Amino acid sequence: MTTTKKTSERLIKKYPNRRLYDTQTSSYITLTDVKQLVLDNEEFVVLDAKTDDDLTRSILLQIILEEESNGTPMFSSAALSQIIRYYGHAMQGMMGNYLEKNIQAFIDIQNKLAENSKGLYEGKPFSPEMWTQFMNVQGPMMQGMMSNYIEQSKGLFIQMQEQMQNQTKNMFGTFPFAPPPPAEKNKK
Repeated sequence: MTTTKKTSERLIKKYPNRRLYDTQTSSYITLTDVKQLVLDNEEFVVLDAKTDDDLTRSILLQIILEEESNGTPMFSSAALSQIIRYYGHAMQGMMGNYLEKNIQAFIDIQNKLAENSKGLYEGKPFSPEMWTQFMNVQGPMMQGMMSNYIEQSKGLFIQMQEQMQNQTKNMFGTFPFAPPPPAEKNKK
């Protein structure tokens, strides 16, 4: 990968000593600083200083690991196990796309709620404290809404999986496969 990225994208270099160097501020930064870039919606790329390999995903995964280890985790062990089971599975690519679209749908719902709530607090966006207060009051309704969305999403995923199975059967049904040999009975 080359460093000829978009000029709006911030370049962070990772050195062999595991330190991160922000080329925009000409200073070393920490994972906490990188997390803040994410929270501030800053676009950035992390490159290995020697090889120019893109390390952005691994740095983001490190941040997620730290967040999951501290405080209240977002993912249950069962959810993480399910995600792991999809690696190497024929549906791996679809699962990533499915999760990404569901996260985007959740963000869209949150943005719509924020937009609709602007009039409630003198046109100011919701702060984290306001969201906590809002969710305490509206939590059950939101959970119901999300449950309905998840059920619809689950139905679409199952439908997609069934369509793929049918397409596979149709595709391979045209090949002349020999039937399996009859099972031999024990002769005694």
